[in-house]
Amino acid sequence: MSRSDEHGSGRVSRGEATKAALISAARALFVSKGYFATGTEEIVAKADVGTRGALYHHFADKEDLFRAVFDQVQADLASATVVNERDDALELLTAALQQFLDASADNPDVQQVLLIDGPAVLGWDQWRSLEAQYGLGVITAMLDAAVAQKVIPRQPTAPLAHMLLAAVDEAALYIANASDRRQAHTQARQSLKRLLGGLRGSG
Repeated sequence: MSRSDEHGSGRVSRGEATKAALISAARALFVSKGYFATGTEEIVAKADVGTRGALYHHFADKEDLFRAVFDQVQADLASATVVNERDDALELLTAALQQFLDASADNPDVQQVLLIDGPAVLGWDQWRSLEAQYGLGVITAMLDAAVAQKVIPRQPTAPLAHMLLAAVDEAALYIANASDRRQAHTQARQSLKRLLGGLRGSG
């Protein structure tokens, strides 16, 4: 490797480290204070990256940085979702969606970034689009498996997947914005279990 290549690699590494520091700092502040109460100066200071020029080198604006934080929280949530292997695809789907509701009640990053600030910062249409991007494929695949196993009647799964995604997103918003999140969480889990249980049948 030439010296210029080494220098270039070093610049890339430093750039990636700066970007990661900004996302980490922004995430911590957005969770603790909320997006609208957090200033870019605070983010830069917490990230210890010098001036706001470093922020604008990597992100167009604060909203662009929020989108990166949003994506990171979504990815963390997806990687943390653990579902035990089951033969019954409907049980597997129920467990996966219940875990999302659990995070809505217990995970402050999910509550603040995904469910409270997300719709307000990104706008409802973009927020729904991102939620669909992360969740729709998984729900559809599990529904397809449930149909193949004859756990639920044969039917087009695409519209059903959209309806279930909307239902679980609304349930998560209900929990995150409730005055008593613990009670809302219990109620939402029970309602979701009954809703999914109603799909079971001998088609």
